[in-house]
Amino acid sequence: MVEEKDIIYEQTRTLASQDDNWEWEYEVDYSPEEREKLIKQYEKTLVDYEGHQIVKGRVIAVDDKEVVVNIGFKSEGVIPLSEFRGSPVKVGDEIDVYLETIENKSGQLVLSRKMANTLRAWERINEAMEKEIVLEGVVKRRTKGGFVVDLDGIEAFLPGSQIDVRPIRDYDMYVGQRMEFKVVKINHAQNNVVISHKALIEKDLEAQKAEIINNLEKGQILEGTVKNITNFGVFIDLGGVDGLLHITDISWGRISNPEEVLSLDQKINVVVLDFDDEKKRISLGLKQLQPHPWDNLPENIEPGAKVKGKVVTIADYGIFIELIPGVEGLIHVSEMSWSQHPKNPYEMFRLGDEVEAVVLTLDKEERKMSLGIKQLTEDPWKHALEKYPVGSRHTGVVRNITNFGLFIELEEGIDGFVHVQDLSWSRKINHPNEFIHKDESLEVIVLEIDEQNRKLRLGHKQLTEDPWETLETVFPVDSLHKASIAKITDKGATVELEYGIEGFLPLRFLKGESAKELNEGDMLEVRVIEFNKELKKIVLAPYSKEEEERKAKKQAEKEAEAKEPNIYELPAVEVGTLGELAELASLKEEFLKAEEAQASSASPSAVSNEELGSLSSPSASNAENATQEPAKTESNEESSIPY
Repeated sequence: MVEEKDIIYEQTRTLASQDDNWEWEYEVDYSPEEREKLIKQYEKTLVDYEGHQIVKGRVIAVDDKEVVVNIGFKSEGVIPLSEFRGSPVKVGDEIDVYLETIENKSGQLVLSRKMANTLRAWERINEAMEKEIVLEGVVKRRTKGGFVVDLDGIEAFLPGSQIDVRPIRDYDMYVGQRMEFKVVKINHAQNNVVISHKALIEKDLEAQKAEIINNLEKGQILEGTVKNITNFGVFIDLGGVDGLLHITDISWGRISNPEEVLSLDQKINVVVLDFDDEKKRISLGLKQLQPHPWDNLPENIEPGAKVKGKVVTIADYGIFIELIPGVEGLIHVSEMSWSQHPKNPYEMFRLGDEVEAVVLTLDKEERKMSLGIKQLTEDPWKHALEKYPVGSRHTGVVRNITNFGLFIELEEGIDGFVHVQDLSWSRKINHPNEFIHKDESLEVIVLEIDEQNRKLRLGHKQLTEDPWETLETVFPVDSLHKASIAKITDKGATVELEYGIEGFLPLRFLKGESAKELNEGDMLEVRVIEFNKELKKIVLAPYSKEEEERKAKKQAEKEAEAKEPNIYELPAVEVGTLGELAELASLKEEFLKAEEAQASSASPSAVSNEELGSLSSPSASNAENATQEPAKTESNEESSIPY
């Protein structure tokens, strides 16, 4: 229905279009009362507006550049047609416009369709945020970290993580799609809006997830879709809830990456291994849907059989090889070689190597198997007695060095031990490192063989005769030799003599001014002061010609003094007690009486003076002396008695 104000407007516009200096083509004669009435009716059609607000307007004209809109004001407004792009209008449409200015510099009314749409859109966005209303928008383009979405003229940001509950592999497929969104954040200061499509999906999935978890049971078989693949496992979408299929539960055999078996979006059947109602975690299994390989072990895998497998694990103690998927055996380092020295598995094998071995033990209940490689070759100790008899000479390689000796490998699996004392006849070796180093060759002789314990005792010095049997004539006591100082310790110095023999120079001979000048490698002349063949020990002293001459001169003077009598010294007289002197006197009297009796019975020429002298003993002479001393001694004793 056409209103009266529109008729009046049309009449006015028609007249104005005919001529700028228009005049009424006809005149209507109104009475003053009628004219007043019409004026009041006209004024009622006018609305008093203020700027910066959204008002209703009607499209009254449309051309190729502009749209004329009547908002019921004194004048109409003109809006560029470009603001209606995407939403065409025609004459008579009622639209919302934004009143920017009632009158600009040209006296025209300024309206904006675009501004009105923007303000209306912000009103809807704010309302959607408050009341959780779902909005529709079009994904315009991709941007860093997500998408730009058009929400009725307002550009909103959609993070890539908020577009779906599952990981996105092709983001471009969403560009241009119209989707529903939920407003999750508004920044009015910067006019930013953050929206989410994932929140709507999660809301719908909550009910499904609760239902699935409530109906879960261990051992239940479910169908799912591979949602995401990681290096530790696969996430399976069970229709609203995710479960984890760990890499160890994918296959009975070993795999390094789940992508070897599964791919994205693949539909598979899985079994529920465990679940947690509180944490919403579900553990799934795939290999459990197949029988265990140990339950169907091939008949050709038995103790003593030769098998082949692939190296799947390398450790310090050995390697695991996979014979068939899910069936593995351990080759311990001790079963890799007949050698007594274990080899490093990391140096011998690489993952994926194909290895041949012999089954040693098999336990189907425990699902364990031990394998060996050295059993593929003959045991070298089988002919050790024939190949290495006592006294035979061989050349081996030093494989290990300890404080007390060397381990020599004669061949792989045949090792022998050389004690440090069996390295040299002449040198005193404190540590084998002083004599030889690891991986060097050494000639040895077999001293003893223990086949039961698989041991050989070897020697190196026994290759030559013991030089100490003849060295006693080379290094007698007081003999002089040239020596080189090999080592100086806090107890003395070890020196090297002729024929490679070592001697020892005690610390007491190194004291003094001369010792300060001695260093390792110095040459000096020494004298042998002790030779011990049993202990294989030679003790030396520094030799100095001047010192020897001085000692010889002093010794000669001492001997000369001993031969010349000292006139100033009286012979020492042993003084006995009074009782001893009296006894000696009585003995002398008896001897004299015996001599007189013998003289009276014999002729004077029968007994010479020499014979008489021979009869008198030292005791008799002492008795004579004693007969002369008592008075003196008695007087001395008497004078010493106190009164």
